[in-house]
Amino acid sequence: MKCADCDSKDCYQGKNCAPRDILADYENEDLEIMKVASGIEAKYYMQKTRLEEILLFTKELGYEKIGVAFCIGLEKEAKSFCEIMEKHLTVESVCCKVCGVEKDTYDLDKIREESIEIACNPIAQANVLNRAGTQLNIIIGLCLGHDILFNKYSEAPVTTFIVKDRVLAHNPAGALYSNYYMKNVFKMGKQ
Repeated sequence: MKCADCDSKDCYQGKNCAPRDILADYENEDLEIMKVASGIEAKYYMQKTRLEEILLFTKELGYEKIGVAFCIGLEKEAKSFCEIMEKHLTVESVCCKVCGVEKDTYDLDKIREESIEIACNPIAQANVLNRAGTQLNIIIGLCLGHDILFNKYSEAPVTTFIVKDRVLAHNPAGALYSNYYMKNVFKMGKQ
């Protein structure tokens, strides 16, 4: 499919452009997640921040324990997020550098070749939160690729609070809103 290229977006009006056999059957936990997400959208549309929505979501689903997997570069944001959440929930948090494994152990590229650098460890982050029995895990600024591995190995559902973008103050959509980036970096639009 090429939905991004479709100008009419007839699906928004109820038309099914996809093959019938891919229709999802939402059941059990998946259906409950859909109902809660839809309820929050309907009741608080354009009124609540993502942070507030996450808190509402956990309350509506009756979650009592969440996990936070964060990048050490966003430790202040992670600490603030956890402090807010801890007023309402049990929070387990795990830093990307958990286990303190050197990059040389896995023959990973380093920012400064001559230095000792500790590898991010997204699989261990997922394992720590799996063992803690979290009901929902939240990503704060994991690197691209590390977030993919974390999602893959997390036993609990995962959502993202902050997407890492070191250039655009963790707002990756900013590149799409910037005429400079669109024109000069991506060679899109008027040249």
